[in-house]
Amino acid sequence: MGGVIMKKKNGNGVYNSNGANGHGANGHGGANGSNGSEKTKNYRPSDKEPFMNERQRDYFRGKLLSWREDILKEAKETLQHLQDENQNHPDLADRASSETDRAIELRARDRQRKLISKIDAALHRIEDGTYGYCEETGEPIALKRLEARPIATLSVEAQERHERRERIYRDD
Repeated sequence: MGGVIMKKKNGNGVYNSNGANGHGANGHGGANGSNGSEKTKNYRPSDKEPFMNERQRDYFRGKLLSWREDILKEAKETLQHLQDENQNHPDLADRASSETDRAIELRARDRQRKLISKIDAALHRIEDGTYGYCEETGEPIALKRLEARPIATLSVEAQERHERRERIYRDD
């Protein structure tokens, strides 16, 4: 699986790939792996600045790309582990234990595959300008919520309403 190259419009209306514009997969380093400025490195979004300004979008883009890269790295490690572990255990209990471990790892990877699609959707929302706004109400999602769950599409209030409705229909 390869990584996604995000394109970002610079001030002149030209799109640059993430390696060429000084933002690597973690949002800090460029194509050569060097770190960005200290201001970018230690930056945390604040309610005191305009919501989803360029700096906040860059921050969350970097956070999402880094998260995505970590998941893909883990997936490669799991694949390698499963290939290395592909041995026939003579003991029935060892074989059963190995198969159980494999099934658990594959379920975890499947959840992470779904998470990658949510990360990709969040990256797309950053590019189209809808990131950080509740899909239900259109109101800004709290920065603390986005910090904790960068793929969030609903505000806390809208998420709570959604979960209450889900519980009601599930109980019927």
